[in-house]
Amino acid sequence: MTPDEPPELHARAMDNLQFIRETMESAASFTAISGWGMVGVGAIGLAATLIVGRSESLPRWLAVWLPAAGLSLLVSVGSTLRKARRAGLPILSGPGRKLLIGFLPPMLVGAVLTAVLASAGMGGAMRATWLLAYGSAVITGGAYSVRIIPVMGICFMLLGVVALAVPAEWSPVLMAAGFGGLHLAFGLAIARRHGG
Repeated sequence: MTPDEPPELHARAMDNLQFIRETMESAASFTAISGWGMVGVGAIGLAATLIVGRSESLPRWLAVWLPAAGLSLLVSVGSTLRKARRAGLPILSGPGRKLLIGFLPPMLVGAVLTAVLASAGMGGAMRATWLLAYGSAVITGGAYSVRIIPVMGICFMLLGVVALAVPAEWSPVLMAAGFGGLHLAFGLAIARRHGG
């Protein structure tokens, strides 16, 4: 502040700078989603599908897919953190925080419905619910990321709708197509277009 500058003008200028910073931060996209991490998640999804096979046993399905989901979460978060650090991007502020806030509620809904459907023995509906809940989480969280992310979410939701419409025997194919194939395809595209 210069000696002849009134204090209120300086304070107003600082407020304007803060407003500009916050506006730019909120308009930015979170670009640290790791395509290679998604490829890893896709490989885990395909492996889980192969391990379960065509088994109709819900306990067997849960015994394979729940640990696979946990491992996928670790791979995805770890690879995204590494990519964000390399790029110098903050994770829990601005677009990263918004992505997380958009992603978590549909995932929590999916977790609650998983418990309800598992206790009712409704494996086919649970698999469709996973595809739908994950797809909606990717769409809402991905709204703060690069454009290809919400497109992937739409594809998951379409598979979830198909899973509700076809016989339960198709579930393994749809799970492999979604949690395996979509992650592989979109992960490769993100890695190529958005730097890993």
